[in-house]
Amino acid sequence: MTLLMAGLALWIAAHLFKRVAPGARAALGGKGRGLVALALLVSLVLMVIGYRAAGFWPVYTPIAGMRHLNNLMMVVSIFLFGVGGTKGVLYPKLRHPMLLGVLIWALAHLLVNGDVASIVLFGTMGVWAVVEMMVINAAGPWVRPTGGRGLKGDLFNAVGTLVLVAVIGAVHSWLGYNPFTGS
Repeated sequence: MTLLMAGLALWIAAHLFKRVAPGARAALGGKGRGLVALALLVSLVLMVIGYRAAGFWPVYTPIAGMRHLNNLMMVVSIFLFGVGGTKGVLYPKLRHPMLLGVLIWALAHLLVNGDVASIVLFGTMGVWAVVEMMVINAAGPWVRPTGGRGLKGDLFNAVGTLVLVAVIGAVHSWLGYNPFTGS
């Protein structure tokens, strides 16, 4: 559990660094981006290793059938991750599509995982996403992006989403957690 919590702390610190200490971040120049990317990579490795190594201590029993809702929420979450990159119809309408995607991802996983490690991982990530949105919103008004690809971008995002859902499902299955079976 220590590695999981260290990974989460590093993830949060790396993401909030630019907002909490903009002068220090700016002083690093181009190196700062690389250091943050490295910190995020290390945090992900720590979270995965820590989560996999954590013991199973049940807190609640997920409701039967929630895996289907989880899968639907994951499709929405992954689609939201692609909104900024594909610049579809939602691009100028949502200020924080990736963070909203993280929040939906976290809630979806809390529907199907009721153990301590899952609550720590997914609960912390969900809270982090909300806090990050609040910090960004407090920093100043949003300047809506213009342009974009419209429906063409959304179609590209939808295809990419389905491919990623299949890949993520395959990885989960390979790890022994088939997300496509009912629960």
